[in-house]
Amino acid sequence: MKNNSELIPITNLLKAIIDNRGKSVPTQENGFPLIATNCIKHSSIYPTFDKIRYVSQETLKNWFRAHLEPNDILFVNKGTPGRVCLVPDPVSFCAAQDMMAFRADEKKIYYKYLFAVLRSEWIQKKISNYHVGLVIPHFKKQDLKSILIPVKAEKDQKIIGDLYMGLSKKIELNNKINLELEAMAKLLYNYWFVQFDFPDVNRKPYKSSGGKMVYNNQLKREIPLGWEVNNLANWIKNDKSGDWGKETNEGNYSVRVSCIRGADINGINGLGEVKAPTRHILEKNTHKILDPHDLIIEISGGSPTQSTGRLAYVIKETLERFENPIICSNFCKAVTLKNIKYLYNFVYQWNRLYDNGVLFGYEGKTSGIKNLLFDSFVNSHKVALPKKEIVEIFYEFMQPIQAKKQKNLLENQQLATLRDWLLPMLMNGQVTISEATEHINKAAEPQGKYKNKNYGIN
Repeated sequence: MKNNSELIPITNLLKAIIDNRGKSVPTQENGFPLIATNCIKHSSIYPTFDKIRYVSQETLKNWFRAHLEPNDILFVNKGTPGRVCLVPDPVSFCAAQDMMAFRADEKKIYYKYLFAVLRSEWIQKKISNYHVGLVIPHFKKQDLKSILIPVKAEKDQKIIGDLYMGLSKKIELNNKINLELEAMAKLLYNYWFVQFDFPDVNRKPYKSSGGKMVYNNQLKREIPLGWEVNNLANWIKNDKSGDWGKETNEGNYSVRVSCIRGADINGINGLGEVKAPTRHILEKNTHKILDPHDLIIEISGGSPTQSTGRLAYVIKETLERFENPIICSNFCKAVTLKNIKYLYNFVYQWNRLYDNGVLFGYEGKTSGIKNLLFDSFVNSHKVALPKKEIVEIFYEFMQPIQAKKQKNLLENQQLATLRDWLLPMLMNGQVTISEATEHINKAAEPQGKYKNKNYGIN
């Protein structure tokens, strides 16, 4: 590193390393939250509370070698070595095996700067070079001294650390807004199409206001008068089976595309990264290229409770995120609906079936991999088909909600790209603070004014 940076082993920059590894902490059904390595994600500044366990006050007091303090940096050393998150103030959890906590020496390094550097691609690659273990990668504590941190002047550390945190907090705020918008949309779907309290002709809740209900023998329950019952397949116009093509342009494999895999489903939904590798497909298979309002369903991959059956949908803003036309891999199924106005109704209905485990009764196995028997499921699973006018009202209501989510997602992509580009440039001295501020101000302009060949928006 240059620009007056000194490379110093991370162990020389810390007041303490909190390491509670060695044996599993005793847990119970409730108590004080205990986080595991799955809670440490680079998409979040602080740990998330995913599938947490709990410890008793007795365990909290006596089992741990040391306790976490605000602004400690949690470092995963097993499973996904190198992932880091900050400890919040107040500390609302404890952490045990398979991770350590770094307590920065404030006289030597600014904790936010150290946090940003540890998340940089440069340091992450250094950490990965020390991974051991073929089945479960892990990082040895004794190798910490080999991780060299570029230490800059105190004022530069402060500026870079605060800049990184500021951009990261804006991204997290957008993610929080999107989660709230999604929760609102899901609640509305449930209210209208599960409880049947969609607005009637007088704009009152249908069922609660005495709307006529009739018993349906196929569904074994009452549905609103005038609603039909049919298979899910009746909603689908055609499917665009997956394609993996070739890695390079060779022979007749000449059409360059970006391929959405099951691992990218969450990213398409705005909850993570989308890598979508570049592939080349046959000219005759261009009918598989996805269009706005197409649906992508993961049909093969992880266990059904983890991924198989997850759904994402394509809109114009999705397509604008990629340089190439997009297709789905042969581990996914893409379908086109007969009527685009049924998009959100289908999406939330499918996700409800997924959340309730209904899809998992249609599983097949190929070499131990769980597969969703998609065609079998959609041709046999019967649902109530709402009246067209209700579906169209729901579609129009959902459009601005989804547009806001996509705007936030687009801004997050721009900010994350800018943040992750600026960090090494600032560390190297290739970009000045004033130049970095100019880039940030440009990214903060209204969406219509900020153009990018990969992420542009009309």
